[in-house]
Amino acid sequence: MNITTIMRYTTTLADLPHPSTWLMTAALATSLATSALAQAPAVKNGDSIAFMGDSITQGGWESSVGYVRLIMSALEANDIKATAIPAGISGHKSNNMLERLRRDVLDKKPTWMTLSCGVNDVWHGANGVPLPQYQTNITAIIDQAQAAGIKVMVLTATVITEQEDNANNQKLAPYNDFLRALAKEKGCLLADLNADMWAGLKAKPGKGDVFTADGVHMNAQGNCLMATGVLRAFGLTEPQILKGREVWMTIPNVVNVQGKQGVSMGQFEQLKALAARQNCSVADLLNKAFAAAISNVLKTAAE
Repeated sequence: MNITTIMRYTTTLADLPHPSTWLMTAALATSLATSALAQAPAVKNGDSIAFMGDSITQGGWESSVGYVRLIMSALEANDIKATAIPAGISGHKSNNMLERLRRDVLDKKPTWMTLSCGVNDVWHGANGVPLPQYQTNITAIIDQAQAAGIKVMVLTATVITEQEDNANNQKLAPYNDFLRALAKEKGCLLADLNADMWAGLKAKPGKGDVFTADGVHMNAQGNCLMATGVLRAFGLTEPQILKGREVWMTIPNVVNVQGKQGVSMGQFEQLKALAARQNCSVADLLNKAFAAAISNVLKTAAE
């Protein structure tokens, strides 16, 4: 993955659904692998969280609407003051992550590590990592982290294009099956983001890229889905997640309107509701508003 690609986190005017859809989508999936759901959140005040991953995780920290940033803002909104340790590097596979584990995670002594790995191991084809070696690498990463006293959350790998019958997604399936089984074996928390994503895509057939900007890297909605899955795996309740979402909706410059990054997700929802009342599209509504603004500017200049 190229880092220049992953900065495309804004969505277009087409089909940004109501934010509650992100939560309902994730709830439909099978990511109930943590027993913390009915208890206090597993992550506590003063904890530090290392986010190990590839470009999706790198962008998850570097973008204001990246999933790592969303997780941290939601925790803070619920009075859980934790520290993020970003450890995502574009293009990295399981072998790369194992090689740099000590430098980027173990030596920093985090309370938690989230592990997001698998897309590049498959997507890179002949330069990827075959399943047997992937299994060895991931097992070693988790074993070393746990031996160092670090709690681990495993994230299943997200999609490689948003078509389930795509050859790469078919190849990715056993990698994710392994992650689910290993998380259970090792007593790790599990955020089954792959299952969450497919549940959402099946609820929106024929909609094109729903969660990604390019078939792999997350758009705003995809980042919200990832953050929601991780927060739920940490044991946050739906009201706590909704409190985080209220913060997410105020992040500026997330949705492209009229070719510019001009509005937050919350503002865009308001625009959609207004356009619906006027029986027009958001683009038409903004065109009318722009034309009216020009007229007002010229009128004021002439006075």
